[in-house]
Amino acid sequence: MTSAYVELTALKLKTKIGTYSPRENRPKQHVLDLKLWIDPKLVLIDEDRMDRVFDYDELIRDIDILAGDSHYETQERLITRIVEACASYSAIESVEIGLTKFPVRANAGHLGIRLHVDTKKMAQIRKSLL
Repeated sequence: MTSAYVELTALKLKTKIGTYSPRENRPKQHVLDLKLWIDPKLVLIDEDRMDRVFDYDELIRDIDILAGDSHYETQERLITRIVEACASYSAIESVEIGLTKFPVRANAGHLGIRLHVDTKKMAQIRKSLL
């Protein structure tokens, strides 16, 4: 079996997530990790041409827009919106996404959420977006 994925790690997002009192520690950064499983035919190519591969640049622009377009109460909502954006690209078969914030308290600790969306669930999400 052959499989392929595009991996994006440690992408710093310009986003606002959560509501904090003046006494609470606010995270200084939110970081995205993303694995996009794609057809291996988009990696094992016979010619060095962009039309033979998955061009991820537009998806990264979509993620930047989603991250900055509103205030989120939860990391989970932003993750959901990013997964929906991924579903709009037919080349993406499944997704693993992680969103981490830091520091959690007094300049220490990271807290993250991870989600894997398999091909079956990705198809359901695509269908719901139509």
